[in-house]
Amino acid sequence: MTAALQSCDVETGAVVALTHEGDGIVRSGKTAFIAGALPGEVIRFRRSARHRQHDEGLLLEIIEKSQARVAPPCAHFGVCGGCALQHLSPAAQLSAKELELRDNLERLARVPVRRWLAPLTGPHWGYRRRARLSAKFVVKKGRVLVGFRERFKSYVSAIDSCGVLAPAAAALIEPLSVVLSGLSIRDRVPQVEVSVADNAVALVLRVLESPSESDLHALRVFEATRAVRLYLQPGGLDSVRRLQDVPAEDPLRYALPAFALAIEFEPTDFIQVNGPINEALVTQAVQLLELDAASKVLDLYCGIGNFTLALARRAGLVVGIEGDARLVARAQHNAQRHAIDNVRFHCADLARPLPEADWAKQAYSHVLIDPPRAGARAMLATVARLSPRRVLYISCHPGSLARDVGMLVHDYGFILQAAGVLDMFPHTMHVESIAVLDRPQAGSEAA
Repeated sequence: MTAALQSCDVETGAVVALTHEGDGIVRSGKTAFIAGALPGEVIRFRRSARHRQHDEGLLLEIIEKSQARVAPPCAHFGVCGGCALQHLSPAAQLSAKELELRDNLERLARVPVRRWLAPLTGPHWGYRRRARLSAKFVVKKGRVLVGFRERFKSYVSAIDSCGVLAPAAAALIEPLSVVLSGLSIRDRVPQVEVSVADNAVALVLRVLESPSESDLHALRVFEATRAVRLYLQPGGLDSVRRLQDVPAEDPLRYALPAFALAIEFEPTDFIQVNGPINEALVTQAVQLLELDAASKVLDLYCGIGNFTLALARRAGLVVGIEGDARLVARAQHNAQRHAIDNVRFHCADLARPLPEADWAKQAYSHVLIDPPRAGARAMLATVARLSPRRVLYISCHPGSLARDVGMLVHDYGFILQAAGVLDMFPHTMHVESIAVLDRPQAGSEAA
């Protein structure tokens, strides 16, 4: 036995669950979070940091190993903060996410689920088409590091590849590090936004100082040799511009082939990170809503029309509401280029109730809600007043989903018919989920 294991501060415990960050939870004595430990394992660990409600611990030895444990394929696993669950099998990752959703709905919402939807799954690697990478010039290393932050630290991980990024983007990490290291403003480029479209790869460089002429030349050469589109962002989102004007450039786009759609977007627009899962989710959303030519749908937080335009292929009328005027303009453009004339878009602040808005006074048979992490609390009273026969709630945070579902059920009389998860972010504890709610008089089960 090693000296570390002979120390009196070494403890043995059983791992019972995972934290939101993917650490194992040990509850023998004061609760401890142990990075690298998995549910079902018996481990030896040492407490390394103490907090009021819990401690952090270092994993020293696995006495009984989980059958779901696998060898993480990434050499940067454990240091890079891009993903934390590579040591857990994909099937077990999905089970952990289903368990978290179930726990939130039962414990926070206090709502039984009539039926659990089969999880939506897709590729486990190379799936990430959107990412925000950090960049940092490190004097001791003599170069700019490009990658995700280290787990729980402000340092940028020294990586040369990434298994979860789309291959076209992952292949750019090392050459991007080289070109940024050669700039005169190498210590003034803190961030790189990555967007992988079906037809191009776009990189937005956040620049805190104007590049010199030699910098611009180096970036143009990089853009040409790597066949990417470079953008500079000296200020807010309104300041984003192409490195060089290309008048006839084809807009970035992604396809939703089941609905004969090609959605155009700008590199800083919100799009779902996982393309294959997004395709499956849009199809499932349309199926679960059970639309026909008489359906009138309200799409809240509609963005650039990802769901709106697909819904319009099946419904009589779809009204999309979004708080960002730029995204509304993009959604309108996408509708026009597809000659879809049964959609209407409005810009509105959905973080506060809007009882006087014209769109909020109309009748809708269906409502789709796809809010940010904070949820849709401000809109629930409006949704209830509209009295749709079905509500489909898509969420990127199980806690806010549970809170809002609880309000729709307990305060407004809706019935939770079905719920489930989708594997939008494999190898992370990020839980994307979906819930189907009906008015009591609808009396039908979810499709």
